[in-house]
Amino acid sequence: MATENAIKPEEALNVWGIASAIDIYDCIPEKIRDAEVIKQFVIELCDLIEMKRFGECKVVHFGEDDKVAGFSMVQLIETSLISAHFANQTNTTYLDVFSCKTYDPEKVRAFAQNYFGGSFSSINVTLRH
Repeated sequence: MATENAIKPEEALNVWGIASAIDIYDCIPEKIRDAEVIKQFVIELCDLIEMKRFGECKVVHFGEDDKVAGFSMVQLIETSLISAHFANQTNTTYLDVFSCKTYDPEKVRAFAQNYFGGSFSSINVTLRH
């Protein structure tokens, strides 16, 4: 699926930060239920978009309600943070990337969808001023 609100490179240069919210549907259950797979995803994503990780990636499983049960992930980066929630019931990944260093949100969307084996995805990008 194409970016719903694609940003032009010249726009990205004139903002304080870029926030992208990416929803990936029909993910491979074994991938989104494995903390080590999620941690490896973060390493590869940070390498791909040239973001420097700050501290350890935190991956925690929680949720008493089946609707929200699954892993949540937080990775600080030197220019802000990457977070995600992985919903077991629907096999959906909800990924957020926020950085004051520019990056290509569409590249993140495509990589994440491929990594978690999703059948389709959507993206919303917000330029922060």
